[in-house]
Amino acid sequence: MSARKTVIAAFSLALTFAGLGVSHTQEEVRIVVTGSSTIAPLMMDIAQRYEAAHPGVQVDVQTGGSSRGLSDVRRKLADIGMVSRALGADENDVAATRIAWDGVALIVHAQNPLERLSDDQVRAIYTGQATRWEAFGSWDGPITVVSKAEGRSTLGIFLDYLDLDIRDIRAHTIIGDNEQAVKVVAGNPRAVGYISIGAAEYHASAMTPIRAIALGAVAPTSANVANGSYPVRRELNLVTYPDPAAPVEAFLRFASGQQVHDLISDHYFSPASD
Repeated sequence: MSARKTVIAAFSLALTFAGLGVSHTQEEVRIVVTGSSTIAPLMMDIAQRYEAAHPGVQVDVQTGGSSRGLSDVRRKLADIGMVSRALGADENDVAATRIAWDGVALIVHAQNPLERLSDDQVRAIYTGQATRWEAFGSWDGPITVVSKAEGRSTLGIFLDYLDLDIRDIRAHTIIGDNEQAVKVVAGNPRAVGYISIGAAEYHASAMTPIRAIALGAVAPTSANVANGSYPVRRELNLVTYPDPAAPVEAFLRFASGQQVHDLISDHYFSPASD
């Protein structure tokens, strides 16, 4: 999917965010969006479509994790925060607009023959109780455990599902976004990690040497996320303060509307209204 490749390339060239927030003059409107690396490639495509239909509007998208998105909105450094989880009870000072659903999948190298791991087996791997692949079948060698840094919502979803605390995790490699996890696992046949199902399906379609395996009993597919059967399902939200400025509100309506459902599907997510 060439559009997504363009998006990912754009991130590597993005300038450091200056923290100016929404600005608008008679000639130009600038909306700043920061946060979740899961949502950001989709948001880049949505922003490009919106800008094409609204000359004079610039939507700047920056990644950095869900925690950054929420923090930047609260500090008024961004107009919209991308948060790839539901908001907590202590986060009711901001408003969330759900745009899509996603899931979290385990990934292994394409050479690894395993099809699934039970929840207990995943806990054993991530808590250091199981250290070699021989314990789970025909694959052999030491397990390289890849986990995510604090502040990443994928980490929070993963820990909640397995009923683990971050202090329980025994990882060899700590990464930030989905692309880093894919790079590590694709380069190490003995590695295991966890990423967005959308990212996993995209990379599988692009012939990246990784495979998603079931986290629990249900296959990790965007179809199972859409029908609600996949257990590790999460909201993809855009977060603002209540009553945002008119240009921001207009963009939110666009980003959560049917006119971007094709983009959401292209990124292997399920539109929130489905």
